[in-house]
Amino acid sequence: MNQKGILYIVATPIGNVDDISSRAIEILKSVSKIAAEDTRHSKLLLRKLNIETSLKSYHDFSGEFVAQEIIGDLLNGQSIALISDAGTPLISDPGFKLVKLARSNLIEVLPVPGASAVTAALSVSGLPTDRFVFEGFLPAKSFARRKCFQGLAQEERTTVFFESTHRIVECLQDLVATLSGPRQIFIAREISKKFESHFLGSAEECLDWVISDIQQRKGEFVIVLEGCEESTIEAARHADALKIVGLLGESVSTKDAVAIASEISGARKNKVYETVISNKIS
Repeated sequence: MNQKGILYIVATPIGNVDDISSRAIEILKSVSKIAAEDTRHSKLLLRKLNIETSLKSYHDFSGEFVAQEIIGDLLNGQSIALISDAGTPLISDPGFKLVKLARSNLIEVLPVPGASAVTAALSVSGLPTDRFVFEGFLPAKSFARRKCFQGLAQEERTTVFFESTHRIVECLQDLVATLSGPRQIFIAREISKKFESHFLGSAEECLDWVISDIQQRKGEFVIVLEGCEESTIEAARHADALKIVGLLGESVSTKDAVAIASEISGARKNKVYETVISNKIS
């Protein structure tokens, strides 16, 4: 019985081709084939690296047959490398289904680390990086995008997401419309490419920067959003608690109303109680 092959998840450059690791080149040369998100795009990279390994198309729209075919090759002892158009596969790129399928067949899956637009932008943003969340690409429609931003209104952690050249202005306009408080935003455009640029400022300042120069509206964007301050979150919870107390009215005692409101909103019970009593006295 043939020994199973290995599925390598190989990171490729997000811009500068020199960012690829020597290990990644070695793996791409040694595997039986390379599963690529866009074979036309990947051919250009492989040609620059003098890699002649055959390519096979694999993307989010590939049918189940394609995934099963790759798994079959792995089970028959062929090692295969999975790459995306740029950066680390599976980070807003295809691959999850294939990796899950490989794991279920007890096939070894190994990462070959390298470039990632997420960590690259975070590392130079100047914003907190000890805790962060990644939202990938946001919804294309403004209504859905604003709803997403509203959901992040009380997010304490730094948030990272991607945006395209076609929607960057509308995205920033939605941020201006939905964000409250002095939260900083960092924009990384065309990371590691010839015309890379960065900007750090408020939502309004970022929008002005993009609108004032047509060149800053071109390319691929990573946006890093500062987390909400604890004081802002606490104020919002307090306001929500007071609304709940008002809705409960005289149906329950003040003490019980405050307890219910604090439990639902997450606000500090003693402060809510103080405010309620103070309003009643005044």
